[in-house]
Amino acid sequence: MSGDEPVRRRRNRASGDGVTIAAVAQAAGVSTATVSRVLSGQQVRPGMAEKVRAAVDELGYRPNRAAQDLASGTYRTVGVVVPDLSNPYFASVLKGITTRAAESGYRTFVADAEGDPAQELEVCRNLLRQADSLAVVSPRMPAARLRDLARDASKTVLVNRVAIGLGLPTVAVDTFGAMLELCGHLTGLGHRRLVYLAGPEAAWQDAERRRALGHAGAFGVEVSIVPAGSTIDDGHAAVGEALAHEPTAIVAFNDLVAIGALKGLRERGLRVPEDVSLTGADDIPFASCTEPALTTTGAAQQELGALAWEQMQAMLRGQEAPEAPLVKVALIVRGSTGPAPARGPREA
Repeated sequence: MSGDEPVRRRRNRASGDGVTIAAVAQAAGVSTATVSRVLSGQQVRPGMAEKVRAAVDELGYRPNRAAQDLASGTYRTVGVVVPDLSNPYFASVLKGITTRAAESGYRTFVADAEGDPAQELEVCRNLLRQADSLAVVSPRMPAARLRDLARDASKTVLVNRVAIGLGLPTVAVDTFGAMLELCGHLTGLGHRRLVYLAGPEAAWQDAERRRALGHAGAFGVEVSIVPAGSTIDDGHAAVGEALAHEPTAIVAFNDLVAIGALKGLRERGLRVPEDVSLTGADDIPFASCTEPALTTTGAAQQELGALAWEQMQAMLRGQEAPEAPLVKVALIVRGSTGPAPARGPREA
């Protein structure tokens, strides 16, 4: 830096504060329209572009992102809707999206539908007022409302909801295959009477798990279905009805439900897995911290979010979203499953 450089220019170079596009144009000897074209990536004569960039560097000019977005008709933001932010599974998927979006210069707005399918469409529409694309994670809204969403927002990705005929790209895990593998694990331990603590009725993943359990007869397994939900409290509340079927193993909709069931079983004086085996799904961080640790199934949730971002990014570029195969789910065997007892558990 030369000693005779004006103090004002040194300050601007340090912070960029107070430097306008007009100042850049004056320094470069071009019009403000030319500066705007260079900053937005439009074609101008190479010599002019070099002058503008040199002036930008010299003055420390920082473009106003909000003004650029307004001029281009985009927000440089994406929206993510989840059914329940308190569930660590959704938080991990969200992190996968936000991390990749930030790397591409996009901010992420997040909305929680609070487990209410009736709210989801309106929550999505609210986000679309300030977002260029949308990821809807495990949506539970009816198919008719999904069609409305597809009509209103073509740049939408569904995560863990396969809906045929809507034209919306989807990223999902192989929930059906994971449940079949879990059944195989339990039958290999001698279990023949299972209870499934079912999730929310509108959840696609619950439907896939039920569909897989419908094939459990091929393993020689009898399955009873007990309504539960998706939270720890739901699992805890369902234990009494589950035990009425005298199962040798309880299969929970997700890890949170399994944690609640584990608490309920202990309160009744039952040991896991000696009296009854217990499994979850999703492999949230808490699953390995219970006592005993939960046998569960899990896919890399952040990977799922990254795949969703790839599809969103393609659509933002005006390209067709690539088809994404179902993400494989791993069976994770821990201490909550063991050999089947001679008979189903009874409360102490």
